[in-house]
Amino acid sequence: MQRRAYAPVAALAAAVLSAALAGCGGGGGAGGKGIDAKAGQAGSAVPAGPPGKYHSLPEPCGYVSPETVRRMLPGAGDGDEQEAEKLLRGTAAITYDTDRRVGCRWKLETPNGTRHLTVDFERVVSYQPGVSDEARAQQLYERQATAARIPSAAPSAKSSPSAKSSPSPKSSASPSPGASRSAGAGSGDPGPGPQLADASVAPSAANPSMSADPRLAPRVLDDLGDDAFVNDVLATTSSGVHRDVTVVFRSSNVLVTIAYDQWTTDKQHVPASQDLQGKAQGLARELDAGHFGN
Repeated sequence: MQRRAYAPVAALAAAVLSAALAGCGGGGGAGGKGIDAKAGQAGSAVPAGPPGKYHSLPEPCGYVSPETVRRMLPGAGDGDEQEAEKLLRGTAAITYDTDRRVGCRWKLETPNGTRHLTVDFERVVSYQPGVSDEARAQQLYERQATAARIPSAAPSAKSSPSAKSSPSPKSSASPSPGASRSAGAGSGDPGPGPQLADASVAPSAANPSMSADPRLAPRVLDDLGDDAFVNDVLATTSSGVHRDVTVVFRSSNVLVTIAYDQWTTDKQHVPASQDLQGKAQGLARELDAGHFGN
């Protein structure tokens, strides 16, 4: 009786099955360059969430116009022409993946103090099955708002449909778009009420890190991007006083952070919330109107 060749047949079948599995598991490497691979696309019962609106980011230093930099850093265009050009050009932040995160910073030093401006773009990609890029960006935004202790930082009505709650009604605390774009000392005046003087705004006795005017306190902004907030912190050190204003907003799956501060050695002249907030919000609206990358 002749023996049947079971072993070679079994080995051949195993080789075919292994090759088939290897072909199904591909997608990375050189052939997938530039594609955001997501969890849940293969071998998962839960599909990957929809991709975000934005698939790239802008060149950050060139995205902010020299005119805007001059407005935010008074005196930046004065003096030596080459030095002025270098200052207005800004310095790009070092990142590991410019397709996912980019930034730029500017610094102006004067005898009376210093101003810093930093712009950061982050394109969010979700790797959670069933969670879209936009929903993940909203989660990250809310985490930042909570960490900054922004009042009424609940998801807004204009956020994605996945939002479970609506914010409390907004008062006239948020500056109007037109007022925020003004570069003068009156920029950022949110509405009716006494006009703030050109001089510095005295800090509140109850909370020295906040402006005496409650309309300029840290708050949610309901007229910028899909979600936005502004934070304002005043601090005094042995070398002087500085005010740090931060505007964070989300547009679909991109998070933008603007950090703008003023340092002064004259402790009798407190950097004004109205001036810094108005200019920071004006820049935020300019960036949002530029539609980022494609």
